Amino acid sequence: MTGSLTPIAGFALMLTIAAMLALVAGGVWMIAKRNDRRRGILMIVCAAVMLGNVLIWTL
Repeated sequence: MTGSLTPIAGFALMLTIAAMLALVAGGVWMIAKRNDRRRGILMIVCAAVMLGNVLIWTL
């Protein structure tokens, strides 16, 4: 993608960032509650991968 993002691409990035924030919040909540630590860490790792994708898309 050269120049500015198309409206659909911008919307996809916005949805990805919203999902990333939800994954981080859910992962922290799962770790803090100590109900399922492994899944909480995996949620945070998934959010980090999504952040990497967003950074690649916007470069």
